[in-house]
Formats: sequence, structure tokens, C-alpha cells
Amino acid sequence: MHKMQSICAIEGVKAAGIKEGKFGLALIEAEGTAAAAFTMNKACAAPIILMRERMKKGYLTATITNSGCANALTGKQGISDAMEMAAIAGEYLGVEPETVGVASTGVISRYLNLPLIRDQCSRIAPMMSHGPDAEIAAARAIMTTDLIEKHALVERDGFVIGGICKGSGMIAPNMGTMLGYVYTDAEINQQDLQDALKSAVRRSFNRVVVDGDTSTNDVVFCTATGAAGKVSKGEFAKALEECCTILGKHIAKDGEGATKMIEVVVRNAQTEDDADLIARTIVGSPLVKTAVYGEDPNWGRIVAAAGRSGAEIDPEIVSCWISNRKIRAQVCDRGTISADLSQAKAALSGSEVRIELDLALGNEHATAWGCDLTEKYVEINGKYTT
Repeated sequence: MHKMQSICAIEGVKAAGIKEGKFGLALIEAEGTAAAAFTMNKACAAPIILMRERMKKGYLTATITNSGCANALTGKQGISDAMEMAAIAGEYLGVEPETVGVASTGVISRYLNLPLIRDQCSRIAPMMSHGPDAEIAAARAIMTTDLIEKHALVERDGFVIGGICKGSGMIAPNMGTMLGYVYTDAEINQQDLQDALKSAVRRSFNRVVVDGDTSTNDVVFCTATGAAGKVSKGEFAKALEECCTILGKHIAKDGEGATKMIEVVVRNAQTEDDADLIARTIVGSPLVKTAVYGEDPNWGRIVAAAGRSGAEIDPEIVSCWISNRKIRAQVCDRGTISADLSQAKAALSGSEVRIELDLALGNEHATAWGCDLTEKYVEINGKYTT
């Protein structure tokens, strides 16, 4: 199996893609039971409005995705254009348009170039393939400011789950500017698939924070072809969460302008919701992000972020560590300063930084991922449309 193969490792999945300047188009074909998770932004894009309704049937045969234009804040024309995208894919793939998932990513408040989308679709539809090159082409076609395509493959005894996604900026909990496409050969009913996806998204994509903005366009589609037969609902849910977590970490590593991935682990909280909220607040804090970028062991910012999260916390009993792959420095021991600042600074070096917080209040935990905040982020987003 090619090392970059994930979705096309699933029996019955074919893909194709093209990228021409800022404008790309990806097609993925796979028939089966389907579920989806969408952005929580109330100013959502036309494809989200359309697919929230169409996904109630719980069945997909394909997806079509364009990059370069978000088709967001485009009114009734945007809805009509999203429906036309599905119709175009249906025409060239020979499937019913109502069974085609539609997604868009790119600049907000611009109308789609439907003639370009039709032209690109006509050229790539005949190239649909199970091969790794086809998957890579599809993954690259949906990229905007991403620097790398993102793949994940999780194999279990009896079934496989594979996924690709895009996302680099406008990433915050409740999904960010990210699009995800997950496929499995497991046979699982629609309600169990939807429940598993909801849980997996909560513990993966919704715990990634690049910049604190929540996009208008986020969606994750999950299609189960059923080729491998029935599987354990519990085992499937665990594998799906693992697949989505791998993809989420790829997004965190590829954050716009990022030089370091940050992983925040919160342990011994009263509830998982508290641990989740604290982890996301820390990894989303601009002060924490800039301190990590500058390798400044200003650990008080970590506890301060936890304190403002709204979750239950007692600063008198909190312990905190900062680490990389070589060094683990404790900076706070049950509310008492224990920092060796030179060691803590050294622990902030390298491309991956881990922050651990022990709340000593209970038995629940959560992990969130993000990246540092650099001058490059401002440069990218200050000139995004120009």
C-alpha cells in the first residue's frame, strides 16, 4: 500500500482532483450509508445549508468540492449554485445529484465560477481511480493556504477507516475552515454512524484551535460502504475517533504561519467538559501561542487561560508541565512555583510542544491541539484576497 493512500485504500472509493492556481476541484466517489458534521457558525455557507437538508437521508454516492471560492454569504444564488455543483457531479459520474455531497472553501462572499467547475469536472471525472496518485490529487485540489495534504488510515481486525482533510487557518472549536472526507468499509447503520461521527468530531476536530475563528464552510462527511460486513459499534467508534484525531493533528501542525504544534493535555478534571473547555482555551490563547513561538517560559499565561475558561479550577492545587520530545519541565507543583526557567525555556524548543495541566479535582481528561502564533499568520491573512 502506498504510504499516502488512505481513502483509496477503502474498497469502493475512487477519487480525482485538479488544482489550477487558486481554483481546484475534487471528486470522490463511494456509495453507502453516510453521516455529516457541520460548522456551528450561523453565517454558514450555501453548501452547508443545502447539505444539512440533504444529509437527512443518510446516503451518499459521491462528493464534489471546489477550492478558491467559499460560496458563502451569497444568498439564493449561492444555494442555486451549490445545487448546480451537485448536478454537474451527478451528470459526469452517472449518479443522482441529490446523493452528492457538496463543499466549498476559499474566499467568502464571492460567487462560484460554475463554467470553470463544469470544465474541471469534465476533465477529471474520466480520471477517477483507486490509486494513491488520485487520492493525492484530490487532497491537493481542496487545499487553500495549506502547505501539505492531510491523510489518515486506521486499520482494525475486520474493517478499515481512511480520511483526508484540509485546514490551516480560520480554525477554532465547533469546526474551523476545514473540510473532511472519511470513508470506511464497515457496515454500520446511519444512526450509529452519525453518533460515532459526532463523538469523534467533538474529541478531534473540535479540539483544534489555530486562530480562534470558526469558518462558514466546515463539514465532515463520513461514508460507510459496508463491504467488510457488520462490525462492533464500540470498536468502530474508537477507530473513527483515532482517524479524526490524526487528521486534526495534521491541521494543527499545518496552521497558517506556524512553527510549532502545541498539544494541551488536561488531567483530573471534575468533568470531561471542564477538561475540554480548559484545553481548548489554553491552546487558543494568543498569549500562550505567542509565548510558545518566542520560546518564552511565561507559564503563568497557561494557568491564567485555564482560570478564565469558565471551567472548575482551583489554582492552589494545579500542577503544570511544559515538554518537548527531550525535556519535561515542571513549572508549577500543586499551586507552588517550581520552575527552572532555563529548563522550561529549553522545553519550548523544537517543532512540537506539550503543555500538561493536572487539576487534582477529579478523574476526567481531554486533549486539544493548536499551533504558535507568528508574524507570518498576520502576513497571510492581512493580504488574503489581494
